[in-house]
This record gives sequence, C-alpha cells and structure tokens, in this order.
Amino acid sequence: MSAIEVVGLTKRYKDFQAVDDVSFSVSRGETFVLLGPNGAGKTTTIEILEGFRTRTSGEVKVLGQDPQKASRAFRARIGIVQQSAGDLGRLSVRDTITHFASLYPNPRKVEEVIEAVGLHGKASEPIKKLSGGQQHRVDVALGLIGNPEVLFLDEPTTGFDPEVRRAFWEVIRGLQQEGMTIMLTTHYLDEAEELGHRGGVIVDGKLVALGKIAEIGGRESRKPEVSWVEAGVQRIERTDDPTLFIGELSKRIGSAPENLQVKVPNLEQVYLQLIADHRNGVKIED
Repeated sequence: MSAIEVVGLTKRYKDFQAVDDVSFSVSRGETFVLLGPNGAGKTTTIEILEGFRTRTSGEVKVLGQDPQKASRAFRARIGIVQQSAGDLGRLSVRDTITHFASLYPNPRKVEEVIEAVGLHGKASEPIKKLSGGQQHRVDVALGLIGNPEVLFLDEPTTGFDPEVRRAFWEVIRGLQQEGMTIMLTTHYLDEAEELGHRGGVIVDGKLVALGKIAEIGGRESRKPEVSWVEAGVQRIERTDDPTLFIGELSKRIGSAPENLQVKVPNLEQVYLQLIADHRNGVKIED
C-alpha cells in the first residue's frame, strides 16, 4: 500500500512551470529520495505533499488524504524538516523540544531525540545562541519528536559536519527499521545511496528518472566503461561484460592493452549525465 501517491502533479506561477506533470508513489516503510539541481522543483513538490503549497493540477495523496484539505489529525501523523532553521527564540533546546512533544498524541522521548541529532551537549543552551548548523539540528529534532508515520526531510543534513551527518544516517536507519516512511531531498549523493530505497531525478520541473537508487538512469547508463591506449590513441568502449571484452581485445591486439582501466558509473556520474541529457534534449531510456 502506498503512503504517498502523486499523479500528474503540476505547479505553475504565471509563465513559470515549477513542477510539470510529475507522477510517482512511495510505499509504506520506504525511503524515497528526490534528487535534482537547485530550482528543479524538489522543494515545491515536497511542500505540496506537506500541504503548505497549493497545486495547479494533478492528484496528491499522503496517508490516503489530500494534504491540501487535511485535518489537524493528519498533521500529527507527518513530520517535517525544512531546509532552513526556524527562528525558535530564547527557549533552550530541551524546553523547545519538550513543548513540541506535548502537542502530539504519541511523541518520542525528548532525551532520545536530543541525542539522536547530536545536541546532548547543548540541551540547556538557548536556541538563539546556537550556530546555524546546530539550529538546523533542532529543526530535525522537531520533525522527529511527534513520532510521525511519514517524515519529510528537505536537505536535513545541510550544515552538519561529516561525523554528525553519519550519526544522523544511523538515526534514519533506525527509523527505517521501525517501518517509518521517509521522503528525502538532498544534494549529497552518497546520502541518497546510503539511505534511499527508491528515488527520482527532477530537472526543470520534470521527473527524468525514477526507480531503485542502484538502477536510476537505466541499464545503459550503468554500463562499465573500458578505456585503453592503442597505437597511441585513447579509446573508450562501454560494455555489459568488461572481462569478455578485455579478453577479446587482448587477442585482437596480441598483448595486454596499454593503460587499461575499467570504470563503473556511480550515482553522481549517472545523475550528472541525466541532467545534461535532459537539457540537451536527449531522450532518456529506462
């Protein structure tokens, strides 16, 4: 059963098409990653799913409800972490999270959440005295405290140092084991690979790729690339079976190929190629 369903989603601002006929679904318990360059339509899409932004056309359901018309009870079932830290004033980290916990019917433990976002040493500090990155961790804590069924994470680890970012990944893995549905946007492709089950790439408002993270871009984009030097010329060939190709190549030239390298495209290479192909008008095959 799907936790999120999006069919033909469109958002238009006068002559600007922010989201253009986007369709995808997210199963319950799945982590879905939406990737794309700045201005691609990621945040607009996620804000429509959260109910903070109206759509021009299309159908959207989150936990079986239209978020644009959803009740207060629906709001208690979702958690939201936005890109920028909010202005949370003079209260301490602990007092703020405790207050928000009181607003939910089944909150997580306050100290557990503070530990999870790496703020145990700052729990008594006023939020206004924290750094920007630390304030963003408070936003993450507030997204988790309500123990949501669906968690929206819009670039949640922006401003985190590498150690805290990886600690946060462990938090997400724990939520995944609990069966929480998570929708994540991120510019960190290693984060997408570590956490995502499925995902999509959105460019200029259009969804140009959709599927399992390890398969995004289709089979052709994932073909290994064999490069070598022959007769002083750099040559490159993409093949499904590098071992077989290298064996046949060695027989043909009568020796081991010079400067032989085999590269398997990673998510970053596939992602950048998808963006380039879309903007160059190249048809993208699944």
